[in-house]
Amino acid sequence: QGIFVLGLPYALLHSGYSGLFLIILAAALCCYTGKILIACLYEENEDGQPIRVRDTYEDIANACCKNLSPKLGGIVVNVTQVMELIMTCILYLVVSGNLLSHSFPYAPMTEKTWSVIAFVTLLPCVFIKTLKIVSKLSQLCSLVHFIIILVVMTYCLTQIHQWSWAKFRLSIEFEDFLVSVGVIIFSYTSQIFLPTLEGNMKNPGEFRCMLNWTHFFACVLKTTFALTAFLTWGEETKEVITDNLPSFLQTLVNLCLLTKALLSYPLPFFAATEIVYACISRGNHSNHRSPLFALGVRGSFLLLTLLMAMFIPHFALLMGLTGSVTGAAMTFLLPSLFHLKLKWKKLSFLEKCADISGFILGFLCSLAGIVCSIKGLLEVFG
Repeated sequence: QGIFVLGLPYALLHSGYSGLFLIILAAALCCYTGKILIACLYEENEDGQPIRVRDTYEDIANACCKNLSPKLGGIVVNVTQVMELIMTCILYLVVSGNLLSHSFPYAPMTEKTWSVIAFVTLLPCVFIKTLKIVSKLSQLCSLVHFIIILVVMTYCLTQIHQWSWAKFRLSIEFEDFLVSVGVIIFSYTSQIFLPTLEGNMKNPGEFRCMLNWTHFFACVLKTTFALTAFLTWGEETKEVITDNLPSFLQTLVNLCLLTKALLSYPLPFFAATEIVYACISRGNHSNHRSPLFALGVRGSFLLLTLLMAMFIPHFALLMGLTGSVTGAAMTFLLPSLFHLKLKWKKLSFLEKCADISGFILGFLCSLAGIVCSIKGLLEVFG
């Protein structure tokens, strides 16, 4: 349950009843593609027992593309992963600027200036070398997130007398709907972490059960949160739902959200820089292994996220674009494609149909979402 659930009520505003169906459908599809992605890590031995022969998303991609080029698939996956992780970091900076500007409306500073201030607090990230520190920050992040959701939901329940199902749209704009699809998909993306997660489980045999339960509860929480928030504010629902709260709660919640955003930033940042650094360090150049070079890689990425946040300071549109470009590809398109390639002879007819449907869905979501999100961004700037 990341910070991007705050965009789900806004997605419901533009997708109406279909948005509720999409939240449920996305959970089911993401759960399925997570399972088939992990299935691609295994091959059966002579006795028919599954043996883990691959460790990462990159290994799966390389196995699928070995006839074309031994490393082509890994390069495509790594580029897509880095794009998604870096865009996630940018979103944290964008939302930090938004939260600070709404928390201190009388301060003579723009959202971009506030984003720079948030960026300064993240400079120590260049010195993070292991996941130990990141894990401690993530633990604090989870606690803050619980407080935020509790406050927003409690306020919404106090306004239950104003709720009306008439606030839901029966007719929707096609382009707005497609942007909402990107937002909803992006709120579920976790495939890039699943191979590592499954490999570190005490009992990997429980992975499928774990995935079923986590996606079920994620779906329930997302639906409940998005629904109660939208029923409370209706047409006035804003891109970041906390902007709708009354002033006496808004400052408190925004500061909590700011803390969460800043605590969330190190994980995707660390993951992205580790992927890039690992790719560069595969050569034998000694300077690529020096601590100074690693510091330079992390510093460059940190600066890149700030520059991007300066040029695209629109939370929902940027999230929709990211969900369309990388989220749909990593969540639907690539797992389905890899599963068909590696397991074709062993799949039933229904499994083949499910994988082909997932691939087509991922392709259409990516294409339509890219076009509509970019169009929306151009309209904002124009």
